[in-house]
Amino acid sequence: MLNDPDVSVELRGGVQTRFHAWHFVRWFADAWMDRPLRAEDGCPEEELAAAEADLGFGLPAALREGYGLFGRRDDLTRQQDPLVRPTGLYVDEALNGVLIFRRENQDCAYWGIPLDEIEQEDPPVVVESSEGWIPFFDRMSSAWVELVLSESLFGADAEDLYNACELPDALMPNLRTRYARVDLPDHPMWASRDDSPVRWYAAPGRLVRRDGIEDQSWIHACGRTPADLETIRTELPGPWVR
Repeated sequence: MLNDPDVSVELRGGVQTRFHAWHFVRWFADAWMDRPLRAEDGCPEEELAAAEADLGFGLPAALREGYGLFGRRDDLTRQQDPLVRPTGLYVDEALNGVLIFRRENQDCAYWGIPLDEIEQEDPPVVVESSEGWIPFFDRMSSAWVELVLSESLFGADAEDLYNACELPDALMPNLRTRYARVDLPDHPMWASRDDSPVRWYAAPGRLVRRDGIEDQSWIHACGRTPADLETIRTELPGPWVR
């Protein structure tokens, strides 16, 4: 286990390639979750091949490799808005067709890859929002990193590690000076325009997701330890939910 892992340092410069995404997920599983990736955490080849046979086409490299590396790690992929298992991959016929790989926990939104981009190794991802299908990330590799960060943030075992609050405007300077912006592009929150954009911030042992425009944003905070979460609450003394 590494001391005081800092997501903003590990993602400095952004997700450059899908191989960088795999490096980050390995690092995050070890440094933040205290459980390094193992061979059994990935979906086996026969499971992925069966999914491709059912779909009638091959999966993009970035999607296939992610499943093969950590597609069975539920703590990284299936806590709030879960990754679809390979047997559950399907095509939504909206627009020109979208391959669905992730869903909101009450089926209010879905994430997928447009079929007209499916032959790219690292294709763009769209999300179904209140406005229909909209761009999410321009590469699947970045979407994998966001999925892992979000799912670990809302982890079922994180009752002493997670909290949320509506961030008062007066505390916005605290967020910007005490936490470094994580190099992920702005991306939409599926629920509404008012909840967008989503931006990530981090400090050693601390991770913060900010949803929404400045005068009405919510933050979701996670500490690697209970003490780290308490530090966030001290540095950002908002009306925390719990």
